[in-house]
Parts: sequence; C-alpha cells; structure tokens
Amino acid sequence: MKEFILNDDYIELVRLIKLLGIAETGGHAKIMIDQGEVRLNGQTELRKRAKLRNGDEIEISGRKIRILSSGNSAS
Repeated sequence: MKEFILNDDYIELVRLIKLLGIAETGGHAKIMIDQGEVRLNGQTELRKRAKLRNGDEIEISGRKIRILSSGNSAS
C-alpha cells in the first residue's frame, strides 16, 4: 500500500488522483469518480471534492493509498 503524506488538514479526492498521476488530467479524475472507480474507506465514493484526511484509504485502478498527516509518517 502506498502512503501519501498530507501537509495540510485535507486534500480533495480529485486533486489527489491527479497529483499521483493516476489520472492524466482533472477531467479524467472526475470521470473516474463519476464512473464509481474510486473507493474511500471501503465504500464507493462519488464526491469529487471529498476531503481526504489522516487515516483515510482510497482504492483506485488496483492501487491502494493511505493518507497520513506529516506528523504521522513512518520515517
């Protein structure tokens, strides 16, 4: 499972998908979410701007990503 270190209180789902390169553009990320390809904490997530916070886990395109705050990284 990949970890994403969060430097703010949250990151929006669509932004994370684009930032990680899972989607080529923000529009592509929105389509992936609209088509039900994203799961947040085990549930299908259809909110493009869902706020991901410390401890959240997303699954998309066979990838699992855990969100950690910068204070909780396992360094």
